Amino acid sequence: MSTTLNNLRRPAGSWHRKKRVGRGQGSGLGNGQKARSGNMRFEGFEGGQSPLQRRLPKFGFNSPNRVEFAVVNVGDLQSFAAGSTVDEAALRARGLVKGTHFDGVKVLGQGTLGARLVVKAHKFSVKAREAIEKAGGSVEEIPLQAHKPESAAKAHAGKGVKAPRK
Repeated sequence: MSTTLNNLRRPAGSWHRKKRVGRGQGSGLGNGQKARSGNMRFEGFEGGQSPLQRRLPKFGFNSPNRVEFAVVNVGDLQSFAAGSTVDEAALRARGLVKGTHFDGVKVLGQGTLGARLVVKAHKFSVKAREAIEKAGGSVEEIPLQAHKPESAAKAHAGKGVKAPRK
């Protein structure tokens, strides 16, 4: 068939439908949420569903001023000889206190004590104090040290000291 003015056609694939911008789902583009500008692929994005990190409950608080004690019971002190002095170093030597993340030692009142001991610790429960004194021993409460003296000297070295004027 020859091409004449009454049967002209444009070549196949030489045109396409106009984009219907701003017409939502009726635009025929099928992009939906991704049709908008901006990055949708941030960490935790779940396609508009509330993300997992927002759905789960939030709880807990770690106080920067928390004081942790190594716990020793009065019954554990039974292994010491009568008349001996029990302090943190002696407890560590016997393996009753392990680790370095403790701020002090606390003695609790579980168990019995038959030997007369001098116990030096940072804290004592009422029952522990009674049990040690009942056995004829004595209790010495050591104050907690906020930080090591040498680190305090380094931290405060030269601060608050004014240089002499010339």
